[in-house]
Amino acid sequence: MDFDTSNIIIENDLNGLLEERLANYVGHFYCTEGSCVIKFNEKELVFSQGDCMIITVPSMVSRIEPGEGFKTKAIYTSIPFLESCAPRNNYAIKGTLLLYVDPIWHLNESEKKICQHNFQQVEERLADTDHAFHRDLMMSVVQTFFLDFYNFQVRIYGNNDIKEQQSSLMMRFIDMLRNGEYREHRELSYFADKLCVTPKYLSEVSKKTSGFSANYWINRFTIIEINRLLKNRSLSFVEISEMFNFSSPAYFSRYVQNYLGESPSAHRQ
Repeated sequence: MDFDTSNIIIENDLNGLLEERLANYVGHFYCTEGSCVIKFNEKELVFSQGDCMIITVPSMVSRIEPGEGFKTKAIYTSIPFLESCAPRNNYAIKGTLLLYVDPIWHLNESEKKICQHNFQQVEERLADTDHAFHRDLMMSVVQTFFLDFYNFQVRIYGNNDIKEQQSSLMMRFIDMLRNGEYREHRELSYFADKLCVTPKYLSEVSKKTSGFSANYWINRFTIIEINRLLKNRSLSFVEISEMFNFSSPAYFSRYVQNYLGESPSAHRQ
C-alpha cells in the first residue's frame, strides 16, 4: 500500500492548532527560538526554546501568543496513522494520558539533540517518496519518534512498574471515555461494572498507571468536551446540559463553575 503523505504534515508555526483542517491530527512541536504563550485547557503555559510539546486534542488550545523571534518545528500526524504505528508497551497509556495534563517538556541538552534529529528524520524521509517501502519506512521513523518521547517522559516523571493486565484495563477504560460514554455516565461505578472490576480497583489502577484517579479522567474528558461545545455560540447552555445528561441546567452550571472556575456564561464571553 502506498503511503498517503497527507498523514503527516510539516509546518513551521503553531497556527494549525487553531484550524479545523487539522482537528483530527496530533501536533508534535520543538521550539528552536524564543517562546510562545499557549492557553491549554484554560491554563496559560509557556513553550520556550529547547522545549518539546505534543498536543493530542487541538481543541484544548484556545489561544496562541508567539513572542518576538519565536520559531518552532511542527509535525502534524493523522490520528489513524499514529494509532497504526504507536508502540505497544505498558508505558504507552501513561505517556498518552500525561499529555492531557502537561503537554510541554523541558529537555536536557542530549534530549534536544535527539529531538532535533528526529524532526529532521521525519522531514527527510517524508520527502523520500521514491522509497519502495515508504509507508513502512514512515511507520518506523514515527515509532522511533514515539519511543524517544516516552523516554523523555520517563526521565521527567519516572517509570512505575505497570503490569500488562493493569495497562490493558486502563486502556479499555480510556477507550470508553474516548468513545464519549461520559456524556451519559460519569459515575465511577458505571465504568467499573462495564470493565468487570470494583470501583476501588479501577481507581487504584488508574492512580498507578497514570498518577491520577479514575474520577479525575472521567471529569477531564467531560470538561474538555464541554469547553469545546461552549465555544459554539449556536448551542444554548440548556442544549449542552442535555447532551451530557445533567439533571438540570443549574447542576450543569455548577459543574462548569467547579472545573473551569467560572460560569458557562462568563466562560463564553
